Amino acid sequence: MEKKDNEFFMHKAIELSRRASIIEKTGGVFGAVVVKDGEIIGEGYNQVIKNNDPTWHAEMHAIREACKKLGTPHLTGCVLYSSAECCPMCLATAYWAHIDKIYYGATTGDALKYGDFQDIDILDEIRKDPKDRRIKFTELLRPDAVKVWQEFAKMPDRARY
Repeated sequence: MEKKDNEFFMHKAIELSRRASIIEKTGGVFGAVVVKDGEIIGEGYNQVIKNNDPTWHAEMHAIREACKKLGTPHLTGCVLYSSAECCPMCLATAYWAHIDKIYYGATTGDALKYGDFQDIDILDEIRKDPKDRRIKFTELLRPDAVKVWQEFAKMPDRARY
């Protein structure tokens, strides 16, 4: 894809970030598009405030739309254009979706500087040992949970992805 094509798709993501933050005021300054073979197959913008849903990020929205359109949870051959660097949730989702490449506009530092987001420390939390995280983790009923995994492992027709 040529530079002008990349810039076109990034401008669309930035336009969606303006829609979310300035025009509709549905959430933060985040917009995203998923592109396959030069065509936008999914787009999204932040709607965390509008829907009272902490997962309604632009990238999540665009990835959901693209997966639905293609009828698959995998977006191999697709490119994600995001108006800002992905948060940990959206980055993990891009990996789960098998996105080939990500272009981003603003950095995490820009979001912190101009957006004053309270959740910017999530990356630091993830890097910590679970016992040292702000949210406490406790293993509970592991043998019971593992039994279901063992049953699942024996199924010839189990979900594979």
